[in-house]
Order: sequence, then structure tokens, then C-alpha cells
Amino acid sequence: MSIARIKKGDTVYCTTGESAGLKGKVLKINTEKNVAVVEGLNMVKKAMRPSEAYPQGGFLEREAPIHLSNLMPYDADVKKGVRIRRVREGDKCVRKSQATGKSLD
Repeated sequence: MSIARIKKGDTVYCTTGESAGLKGKVLKINTEKNVAVVEGLNMVKKAMRPSEAYPQGGFLEREAPIHLSNLMPYDADVKKGVRIRRVREGDKCVRKSQATGKSLD
């Protein structure tokens, strides 16, 4: 079950692991496994065979999925990861930062 506190395109802050303290933009989310691929976080080396796309082959660095529990939405005003709350405004439910009250949507 997805809690949708983090969405594609959000800037997030990593709380644990080798990427702790870094931030990046969410590229893709898999709600079935509760993981996200974040630009510049959780980088791994992947061995590639020579092919038409990669004539040289060799090692390629790419982002690996990271669990959603290790990510927090990033608030630029506070310059850190923040908790969010969902507030109903009219017909829509909006995500707001608990630190500043600023809307994340």
C-alpha cells in the first residue's frame, strides 16, 4: 500500500545508507515494492557487455532503487528533509510541510 507522501518529480532527502544526507529528484516509483529511483542517490556499478549501444562495454554507474522509508520530502526553505501532513483545501487534498506549512504540490 502506497502512502503517496513522495511522488515522481519531488526533491527528496536520503536519511540512511551511503547516500545519507544527500538530496535528489525522484525519477521513478514502484508502489508494489515501495521503492524509488532517485537521481544521484544509491549509485551502483553495472557491468555491460559490448553492444551496438555500448561498443566499448565496461562498467556503467547507475541509480539503484532505494526504499521509501529511507527518503523524506525536501523543503528548500528549511534546507532539510521534513515530515508532511495532508490538508484538505476545497476539493483537493494537499501535501504541506510541517516545518513551514508550505505546499509541496
